[in-house]
Amino acid sequence: MDNSLKITALQPEVLVRLLKQAGSRTASPEMIAEDLASGAPRNPDGTINLIEYAAWLAKEENDEL
Repeated sequence: MDNSLKITALQPEVLVRLLKQAGSRTASPEMIAEDLASGAPRNPDGTINLIEYAAWLAKEENDEL
């Protein structure tokens, strides 16, 4: 079985784990769900593209300035 991660198709719980491993103190399943409800991009199968998600977060942060 291939255990490699596909950063263009992450399950939300895997995204939370990756963000926490990268140092996020605020990543949670609830945060991801709120982001998705607020318009964060997701793939048709419900997975999340880390690159698109990071770009969306940066845009959201920039829009708040």
